[in-house]
Amino acid sequence: MSPAAVNAVTRAGMAIARLDEAVALLPRPEIIVRPIIRREARSTSALEGTYASFEEVLEADFLEDRQMSHEQREIRNYVEATEYAVQHIAQRRIGRSFLGELQRIIVHGTSGDTDDAGDIRPHQVAIGAHRRPIEEARFVPCPPGDQLASGMDAWENWVADHTRMPIVAAMALAHYQFETLHPFGDGNGRLGRLIAILQTMRARELRWAALNVAPYFERRRSEYQDQLLGLTVTGDWNVWIRFFADGVEAQAREGLGAIRELLRIREELVTQVRASGRKGSAVEIAELLIGYPVIDVKTAAMLTGVTFTAANTTVGNLVDDGLLRETSGKQRNRLFVCDRVLTVLLRSE
Repeated sequence: MSPAAVNAVTRAGMAIARLDEAVALLPRPEIIVRPIIRREARSTSALEGTYASFEEVLEADFLEDRQMSHEQREIRNYVEATEYAVQHIAQRRIGRSFLGELQRIIVHGTSGDTDDAGDIRPHQVAIGAHRRPIEEARFVPCPPGDQLASGMDAWENWVADHTRMPIVAAMALAHYQFETLHPFGDGNGRLGRLIAILQTMRARELRWAALNVAPYFERRRSEYQDQLLGLTVTGDWNVWIRFFADGVEAQAREGLGAIRELLRIREELVTQVRASGRKGSAVEIAELLIGYPVIDVKTAAMLTGVTFTAANTTVGNLVDDGLLRETSGKQRNRLFVCDRVLTVLLRSE
């Protein structure tokens, strides 16, 4: 790597370490990581042309399949794939079998949910304008058959073997090669960005899925696509590694700032609840809102271990206190939003 690429990779690695330390020091890291995963889901899906507001993404957790929009369902699939991956990454190799399971979850119930979902694609794909001939494609990935199968095997072995390389450099190289292979019929872009996060966890650089990479690439969509294509044309790995590392560093720093702001908001919410003379489950729910900026009574009851009736009363009190806002306008299955938490999360979009 060039000195500039080495410096970029080093800075990004240090930013990841600071982010990991901040999350690991929290009493319940899984709470604050929850909206981070959903933010990644929204941005990585937007890069593929599937759009929903962040509030809609959060609301999807409380909806049945038939109640979700097509966009919510696709984004929710990514959330489920990430949560499944995080649960198993310590025991699973980042390879064809594991990735096939994740791809199947990502495309479930969508147009990509075909008979060969989860398997290496048996047909040629092209990246470019929708329904345009392959001759006009921006990029044509590896052809199917033996070449794709052997390429995927080589990629899997490379990811497993290059453990001494700085993790951010390994992420950048693996991401480009996966994009070049495009091994599945659909969902490769989303899966490729998820792999980057899984690499940090597999390498034990991150203990939690606290890193967002997609928002940086979403904000720089054209540059992201141009950088991938540019590497194919020029073969200059240093330019791509610097771009990727700069993105990882920016997102790790941004994530650390958002976590600090969320912890500050949590203290404000708890102080406000206590100042109103409330305690017990009211304080518990206030503490949990940084991870559940959209919540329903059933979830509040489950998280605090009280009855539905008690949770319903407490949530109503928090609405009266101005911590929550009811959004559904329904008598049953109501949803509540904590605008102060949502504002912090949207600010880092």
